[in-house]
Amino acid sequence: IGTGGKIIREIVEKTGAKINIEDDGTVKIAASDQEKIDAAKNWISSIVSEPEPGTIYSGKVVKVVDFGAFVNFFGAKDGLVHVSQISLERVANPADVLTEGQEVKVKFLGMDDRGKTKLSMKVVDQETGEDITDKINAERAERGEAPLSDDTGGRPKREGGGDRDRGRSRR
Repeated sequence: IGTGGKIIREIVEKTGAKINIEDDGTVKIAASDQEKIDAAKNWISSIVSEPEPGTIYSGKVVKVVDFGAFVNFFGAKDGLVHVSQISLERVANPADVLTEGQEVKVKFLGMDDRGKTKLSMKVVDQETGEDITDKINAERAERGEAPLSDDTGGRPKREGGGDRDRGRSRR
């Protein structure tokens, strides 16, 4: 995998596992302990597979920008945590809350219409890694507020929409 096996060499160097890829595509991993084997296997899996929507991953902030933060969360995959997805409280400047290199827990929401990865931190307990969407929705229901929507990464669901001019004549 990679130019001249560059990525495999990096995996071997970082994990301490020995990796052999057969001509038929079979990957064999060997190491002195299970931890090294698991690390290499997880790294390879992250390269050849896709993240699952709704799954929570540990990640590292790689870049903080005005509109959010890019987080490396699935091997070599990066995704955007939009500023609106950082916290339940309003965040004016992501750099006030996040720093490059910071370890975070994110929920993979899916891909946007341009194929970009969407992540959320606000629906994940940053201590435990637990999905707290249900807890947030229960609290919102007690206050008579709309529930968060999974497909919007935690924004309340919109009702209706698109027909504000119904019943009015156009001039």
